[in-house]
Amino acid sequence: MKQSNKRTVLVVEDQFSMAEALSLKLKKSYKVLVANDGEEGLNIGLKKNPDLVMLDIMMPKMDGLTVLEKIREDDSWGASVPVIMLTNISDPVHVAEAAKFGVFDFLVKTDWKLDDVVDLVNRRVENIPDEEEEE
Repeated sequence: MKQSNKRTVLVVEDQFSMAEALSLKLKKSYKVLVANDGEEGLNIGLKKNPDLVMLDIMMPKMDGLTVLEKIREDDSWGASVPVIMLTNISDPVHVAEAAKFGVFDFLVKTDWKLDDVVDLVNRRVENIPDEEEEE
């Protein structure tokens, strides 16, 4: 895998242990940004425009579905950025709400091993078209 232009993944997760574990695993292949609440996640996302966002639902300051809705309002980056919801909530209402905003995957944390989540991130990032990036 070519590492010259590392993709960026934003992990928005208020559980420190989960955020840390994901970050450590993903740092092997990606530049990783971590936010510990929804408001911080939205601000980082809009400022840094990561290639993929992993987003929890239940978080302080702003819940993940609100963050997702606000990300999608950004026409330049947020309208098309792949988002993976990673949460402990599996009720159909939240799944439908996330689907309304074009979520790639809705993962229930207890149903997934960390390595499988990383594999899914890898598959999603591989499908992102390459663009000329200016930094």
